[in-house]
Amino acid sequence: MLTLSVANPYDFALDFARLKEVAKAVLEGEGVASAKVTIAFVNNAHIHRLNKQFLGHDEPTDVLTFPYSVKGAKKLEGEVVIGDEIATEYAADRGHGVELERQLYVIHGCLHLCGYTDTDEATEARMRERERHYLQLLNLPDIAGA
Repeated sequence: MLTLSVANPYDFALDFARLKEVAKAVLEGEGVASAKVTIAFVNNAHIHRLNKQFLGHDEPTDVLTFPYSVKGAKKLEGEVVIGDEIATEYAADRGHGVELERQLYVIHGCLHLCGYTDTDEATEARMRERERHYLQLLNLPDIAGA
């Protein structure tokens, strides 16, 4: 059973159902049968604070993931934190809507929870390939790695 929730403490205009649908497609596509995942949309100050606290990066970022279960656990548990103001900025820079950018971030974050990394060229290329797979599966334009 997949339990998905969207946290929106700053009241961004979100399509909750679509965001959960995107997360579900990725988790099911990666063979996850049981999960409890929260997707949180936060402002720049909030994600900046988390990025500095947990990764030592003194800037806001687009996506952070926090796995709560160990690799191989029967139930995948974790949180995907998305910088919504970054999503809005990047979407404008790339010439597409913020909803599409948010969905890409949900895909990216869920892939991280499933064990994908993007720490070097090889793992980043694999992650971009999986992002493109899910964008296509969800009938979305290919903006992975844009």
